[in-house]
Amino acid sequence: MCGLAGFLIPGASEPHWPQALERMGDALNHRGPDDRGMWLDPACGLGMVHRRLSILDLSEKGRQPMFSLSRRYVVVYNGEIFNFRELRKELSATAPHAFQSQSDTEVLLACVEQWGLKEAVGRLIGMFAFALWDRRENILHLVRDRLGIKPLYYGSVKGGLAFASELKALKHMPGFQKAIDRSSVSRLLRYGYIPAPYCIYKNVYKLPPGTILSVPRNSDGDLPSPVPFWSLRQAFETGLHKPFQGSSEDAADELEARLRESVRLRLISDVGLGAFLSGGTDSSLVVSLMQKQMNRPAKTFCVGFDNPHFDESTYAREVAQRLGCDHINLKVTAKMALDSIPRLPEIYDEPFADASQIPTFLVSKLTRGHVTVALSGDGGDELFGGYSRYGQTRSIWNTLHGWPGSLRSVLASLLRMTPPGIFPDPKTPYRLRKLAEICTFANEDSLYEGMVSYWDSPDSVVLDGNGDPDLFQSRRPLPEGLDDFRRMMYLDTLTYLPDDILTKVDRASMAVGLEVRVPLLDHRVVEFLWRLPHSLHVDETSPKLLLRKVLARHIDPALFDRPKKGFSLPLSDWLRGPLREWAESLLNEDRLRREGFFDPSPIRYRWREHLQGKCDWKYHLWNVLMFQAWLERHSG
Repeated sequence: MCGLAGFLIPGASEPHWPQALERMGDALNHRGPDDRGMWLDPACGLGMVHRRLSILDLSEKGRQPMFSLSRRYVVVYNGEIFNFRELRKELSATAPHAFQSQSDTEVLLACVEQWGLKEAVGRLIGMFAFALWDRRENILHLVRDRLGIKPLYYGSVKGGLAFASELKALKHMPGFQKAIDRSSVSRLLRYGYIPAPYCIYKNVYKLPPGTILSVPRNSDGDLPSPVPFWSLRQAFETGLHKPFQGSSEDAADELEARLRESVRLRLISDVGLGAFLSGGTDSSLVVSLMQKQMNRPAKTFCVGFDNPHFDESTYAREVAQRLGCDHINLKVTAKMALDSIPRLPEIYDEPFADASQIPTFLVSKLTRGHVTVALSGDGGDELFGGYSRYGQTRSIWNTLHGWPGSLRSVLASLLRMTPPGIFPDPKTPYRLRKLAEICTFANEDSLYEGMVSYWDSPDSVVLDGNGDPDLFQSRRPLPEGLDDFRRMMYLDTLTYLPDDILTKVDRASMAVGLEVRVPLLDHRVVEFLWRLPHSLHVDETSPKLLLRKVLARHIDPALFDRPKKGFSLPLSDWLRGPLREWAESLLNEDRLRREGFFDPSPIRYRWREHLQGKCDWKYHLWNVLMFQAWLERHSG
């Protein structure tokens, strides 16, 4: 894994470009501590810089920026092409290619020369984000993988374009404007993350997954729109017209074969390799298929908590023992977790409020002490319908949609009037208020967006917010033929998966120089799943039925047949206890007024209710706290 950055600023003469590029690269050292490279073409106004984490071909021959054999193309690249050996063999059989290294970067360039960019990218199996400069056509191409595993930011700056793996590199561009987009602050409060293509800064964007942004050198300054080379919509529509024909056992056989192949490709490495193992269905299946293809015990890693409500480490240890893995577990104390919080604004260099970022960082840090590459089970919930909110949304809508609107409005009013202090469990009044909110929704899509939202009216909190209230608006119209249950899975795969889950894992792991690979998100697995009829793909009464069927072939179901806990932590108690002083300083009323982003009243109201144990506002407060901590670190 690596970090990349650069710019295309035609007609600009800047004597400090080399120093600026070097600073941009240095900001990404954590992503690539093993090697560095830079290329600058002053005549074109094009600069590229790279920081390398050596995984394949550890020699200098894998150094970037790298030129194609004809020197038409030059690339800076972050990620892994897992089928690069097969592609290399195919290229060598059809045309003479004098490969100079064993790196997948060189194969990527040869593919582009042989087949052109779009066809070449369509042949790649992997996770990647790269910038490719076509020296003949004078076009810069920015490319991001199909599911959004690897990040890429871009934006207008000083008469041109700048790009980088992380925002911290863009800030070193001369002329970069750190103007905070208040609409994105509203989005953060509502969802806990800032969905693509938006960013915390104005005029800076996340490149959407599965797209190519092509910018000619002689463009008039207006950036073109990214063009898809792959889409989930296309995968669904292809599956609709060419559905899987077979039984449940046939589907399990096909899924297992595809996952086995996906894991096999992701075991290719010239450095030490292991896996995250939580003991849940997804990671247990990945490790099962991994161990079957290794001739030594797989190294597996887990973090646990003293509080049994949040700890799954016992299950992880039992799965590891059953599979014969070399398992390493770290029991996380409150102090260890709390000590990591000051690092979060630097690791996530735009505000990010998924609190499981803390255990994700800690397990990444643990793992990096032993290996350089780790496999994970991310993506299973979105692909196999694992979130409980899918069934909850269906049940709530089935109950409410037949009620007259007037009756639902009355119910919502009564729920809002319920005094929070009368319940022994502070989660109860929060759930009642959430129910009051969703009583007012007119359709199931709106209801689901309410289910995945925190602040229901963030613009009433964010001063001059003007945030788009609809997370799913840019994803509409949805494909014809999507049933309501899989609509939620589809929307999560487009939004929550890349912008929350994969962002969380990428930043936490790369902060310690660890590469994380996600076998469940091989696009061939995704495409197969969307060929399945609803009855084989999901079972609304038994989440992840197909995945569990495959896992049961490898370990006793008693090891994984239990309620899902997730990667959570006792945030409510911490905010009332060891985090209280830190939170109070960030939520201070005078401070909030002075900084001018929030109306302090609703924030202070929720903070008081939370401290008094009247209502559990941990997620609402955490979203604000993560912005405040980020602002403290990045303002000025």
